[in-house]
Amino acid sequence: MVDLVVQPSKVGKVTLSKRKSPNSQRYVDVRTREFLLPEEVEAMCEAIKKRGGRHEHRDASLILLIYRHGLRLSESASLRWEQINFSDGTIYVKRLKGGTSSTQPLYGDEIRALRKLQRDYPKCPFVFQSNRKGPMCPDTIAGVVVSAGRLADLPFPVHAHMLRHGTGYYLANRGVDTRTIQSYLGHKNIQHTVRYTELAPMKFQGLWDS
Repeated sequence: MVDLVVQPSKVGKVTLSKRKSPNSQRYVDVRTREFLLPEEVEAMCEAIKKRGGRHEHRDASLILLIYRHGLRLSESASLRWEQINFSDGTIYVKRLKGGTSSTQPLYGDEIRALRKLQRDYPKCPFVFQSNRKGPMCPDTIAGVVVSAGRLADLPFPVHAHMLRHGTGYYLANRGVDTRTIQSYLGHKNIQHTVRYTELAPMKFQGLWDS
């Protein structure tokens, strides 16, 4: 992406030159991988808790839920309490962008985090509430993730979609089959899922004798 810059010439004529946008830098020029590891996600959550503040629990829970369920920004922003079933410990993940929705299990730390959220923000239908008592906007959520990466002193800049990529990589690295990962992440096209199995090192296990 480029901007056109107006510059006067020596003869009085106006010329146009191209200037690179600050957002035109490619990801590959910023970091070597586009997914987060479990220990990095945990470090981000812990860094937010140490930061303190009014929304420390909300923000740490937000990162945890995005990572555990591979949520997109819009999916986490629109998540409602009616999608949480405490009685059987499940979350209904309503996929956007034409994705396939699914019901997924919640684990103990998620359930505890969600119950505390419900106590902290009791008058909002949305799980992640803004200061105006409505849903957090996707840009605000993105900012929370970026800030958490900085607070955790990760050696590269973080963006929110790296959490979703981290979900796929984690599942592939555990040997979960591609179809299950596809269903979990809600991919319509399995080619979007294959990227994670291609990155997983498990297929190379045992190639060399120790």
